[in-house]
Amino acid sequence: MSHLKGVAFESNEVTLQRLRERLRTMTDQELLAFGKMVRSLTEPRVSVTPGPWKAQLQKAWAEWRRRHPRAAH
Repeated sequence: MSHLKGVAFESNEVTLQRLRERLRTMTDQELLAFGKMVRSLTEPRVSVTPGPWKAQLQKAWAEWRRRHPRAAH
């Protein structure tokens, strides 16, 4: 098992935190492109394990709403 010494596994929360940090550094255009790409990956697929795409899309939406809050009427 010495070949696994350098392998580290991250929890979902750590992975999502890194994604949030990365999303914050994106321009609006990059964020939109990322959201469109991830949205296309959330389409129903046959898979043994659930994909991370839905959570990534939700984080992209949250970042967009943070940057562009809806104006109160």
